[in-house]
Amino acid sequence: MSISSQAYNNAGLTRQLAMQSMSFRETAHSGTDPDALSEVLSTPNSPIKVVAEGNMPIAYRCNFVSVGDEVTVADCTYEGTILIRREATSDRMIVFLPMEGNAFFDGMREQIYSVPARGTILEAGRAAGARLFGPRRHFGLFVDQAKIISHLTQMFERTISGDIDFHPHIDLTTGPGLVLQQLVSNLHRGLSGNGPLQRSPLAAGSLCDAAIYLLLEACPNRYSNELALPAPTPAPRHVKWAIDFMHEHIAEPISLNDIAIAAKVSVRTLQQGFRQFRDTTPMAYLQELRMVAAHRDLLESDARQGIADIALRWGFTHLGRFAAEYRKRFGQLPSQTLKR
Repeated sequence: MSISSQAYNNAGLTRQLAMQSMSFRETAHSGTDPDALSEVLSTPNSPIKVVAEGNMPIAYRCNFVSVGDEVTVADCTYEGTILIRREATSDRMIVFLPMEGNAFFDGMREQIYSVPARGTILEAGRAAGARLFGPRRHFGLFVDQAKIISHLTQMFERTISGDIDFHPHIDLTTGPGLVLQQLVSNLHRGLSGNGPLQRSPLAAGSLCDAAIYLLLEACPNRYSNELALPAPTPAPRHVKWAIDFMHEHIAEPISLNDIAIAAKVSVRTLQQGFRQFRDTTPMAYLQELRMVAAHRDLLESDARQGIADIALRWGFTHLGRFAAEYRKRFGQLPSQTLKR
């Protein structure tokens, strides 16, 4: 499903305003207590349990810097052998870029080894546990799965859902892997300790986007072949007129016939244009615009606005169906977005 030029421009303006008010949050932790490390590594939706193998001594030093609510970069060092168990599925993709020491992760199909010169990509929900062998040091890049899906949606101009199926390994000695490691290292260095990137949110946001696009375009995944194809032909005027009309009347009960009249073509021609140039139907495209609007309202909502109110505002009368479609589109339930 496509995103029109107007939607793209609106998204660009929204992104620029968001960048200008972007928040940065830095937390540094060090110690020797596995329980304290459990708290450091856990998130509200995905608690983690840490155990020292054989009750032998461990030590850790972790520094995390969050860019807004969707991207975090980390520099972490560990001593000793540390066992990590994730007790609930994470909604973040994690990229480990090791400089020293080994680790392995319990993947869905096999164990994934993480060693210096080879990065590791773990998609959300793809690893339930890990074993770190100190001395170990790595940079980490944590990105909300919904943000990655959003980037793909803009790249393809249609709705993307499901796993991206990244290959779990990246060569960090050359090419894209080396550039990715440098990007994440520079991001962390520029953001930590009230670094210069905290005074340039547009630059910080652009570097975060660059890292995500580099992963999508240079690291093998389910969409690699499609991303290598030439960009599609621009849509004709009547499709653009239809999309402009949808944006102007997004909260109103408009029909397919209303859209065709605004586009100055027959319903059949309109449907054909959307199939050919947007790989969807006009009404499905309108539904997508309304879903994005509901997502934006949930992100910006305070506790006084309920999910039902927001869903109804954008024409979703069946809350169960809305929740299912929302999760398919954004990788999480409406209630999870509302709690952010």
